[in-house]
Amino acid sequence: MLSVDARLRARSKLELSDRRRTDCRVRRLRRAELPVDTLKLARYLIGKVVVHDTESGRLSGRIVETEAYPVGDAAGHAFHGRTQRNRSLFLERGHAYVYLNYGTSFMLNVTSELPGVGGGVLLRAIEPLEGIDEMMAGSPRTTRLTDLGRGPGRLTRALRVDLGQDGLDLCAAGPLWLAATARRVGRIGKSVRIGITRDVDRPWRFYEPGNAHVSGAKKLRQ
Repeated sequence: MLSVDARLRARSKLELSDRRRTDCRVRRLRRAELPVDTLKLARYLIGKVVVHDTESGRLSGRIVETEAYPVGDAAGHAFHGRTQRNRSLFLERGHAYVYLNYGTSFMLNVTSELPGVGGGVLLRAIEPLEGIDEMMAGSPRTTRLTDLGRGPGRLTRALRVDLGQDGLDLCAAGPLWLAATARRVGRIGKSVRIGITRDVDRPWRFYEPGNAHVSGAKKLRQ
């Protein structure tokens, strides 16, 4: 007979499995559902799902942490105007803006304003849902599931996102897209952004409190 602790652990795993099955039943988001405002979109995307349909199968994760880089933000890539590198950032809301950060990690952003207006939301962390074995295979140095999508560089590595997805429409039929699930989102926390040197005091980082996949201070995940 199982002990009380063993039964609780088994029930916890079953509940987690059931929750993942619910989260994997997704529908593609329509552009009309996305707020035309960077801060509102950063908050709205918490609890949504980013999906990448690859040749080896579907990879998906529930978004649990974002950062907003709105119009006029000195820390944003649009601050100095349109360039060859950031041109995708000026597409209408709901497109992917992907860039290589310091030559080591790709960063996935969602454009957030009207066409021609530069603003974006950085996806900072996901809770992996589908294709977890494939994600782990592509991240050999990561041994814990909670670390797999924690942080924007790990997120893109897990989802196999690189410059090949830059500019894709995340609301249209295609390999990389945004989705909604039936799972409800509770309280959404906010804090200052991480790893920047300009406008550092702006509380433009949003996350799901208590989620083990959130990056940053450990207290945010408890």
